[in-house]
Amino acid sequence: MKKILKTLAVAAAIAPLPLTAMADGEKYVLVSHAPDSDSWWNTIKNAIALAGEQMGVEVEYRNPPTGDIADMARIIEQAAASGPNGIITTLADYDVLQQPIKDAVASGVDVIIMNTGTGEQARELGALMYIGQPEYDAGLAAGQRAKDDGIGSFLCVNHAIQQPTLAQRCQGFADGLGIELGSSMLDSGIDPAEIKNRVMAYLSANPDTQAILTLGPISADPTLLALEENGMAGDIYFGTFDLGDEIVKGIKSGVIKWGIDQQPFLQGYLPVVFMTNYHRYGVLPGNNVNAGPGFVTAENLDLIEEFAGEYR
Repeated sequence: MKKILKTLAVAAAIAPLPLTAMADGEKYVLVSHAPDSDSWWNTIKNAIALAGEQMGVEVEYRNPPTGDIADMARIIEQAAASGPNGIITTLADYDVLQQPIKDAVASGVDVIIMNTGTGEQARELGALMYIGQPEYDAGLAAGQRAKDDGIGSFLCVNHAIQQPTLAQRCQGFADGLGIELGSSMLDSGIDPAEIKNRVMAYLSANPDTQAILTLGPISADPTLLALEENGMAGDIYFGTFDLGDEIVKGIKSGVIKWGIDQQPFLQGYLPVVFMTNYHRYGVLPGNNVNAGPGFVTAENLDLIEEFAGEYR
């Protein structure tokens, strides 16, 4: 009995402190490239809020309101200067963002790259790891799927032509089909009315286009309106990256064949959990984490529909 009591006393003495005590002052900043208008990021905001609550840490979300990458670089610099325990950031443009990320690491701030970039780029910049979807591979898988469905030509509606990672999606899709990308990638901009008009103009000028690929809700939602207006909804093969309320409705109605789910919840949630545990216990996954791609179709839509825009 005395031995048991002694064992319990030792265990109590070395037991970790409660999370609230250990978390005192722990702060992380997530910096994204997304403009304020991109509702897709609401899922990531929800994820970091939940992770922060569960881990007992503060997590702040920052982004350039218009999606300007140079502005994002300044936000990373400002975040590092504020002295957080860590920065979680996207790598939408390696050339523009590499230096502020390197500077943050050099100043002693731990960094995890998420959503855009690659594991190799994260290593080169001194980041702890990468969590996200390999964009080219996702596009390639989508293109191969479309090829199996008999598609041989397409329009890729790119709402952020300045971000190399989105172009990788279009290039991967073309390679999956086994065709040249050529002029199939449309620089649509982010204005919904302009996107709709440009998609309609392209399809009018290229009536033999067999498929449309959009790269997220920003381009998918206006494209749905364009197809409704020109009478092609349900007749043209339509696939998209990411999910959102209108995309889910489009899949359910049969207008959209599939959506590529890169699981943004995991992209926001896991970096907070991993970095917190790294700082507290020195543990970190040995490999980068691929959060996607996965295909959402009418057959597996029920659970996704329930949580679309919130956790999916």
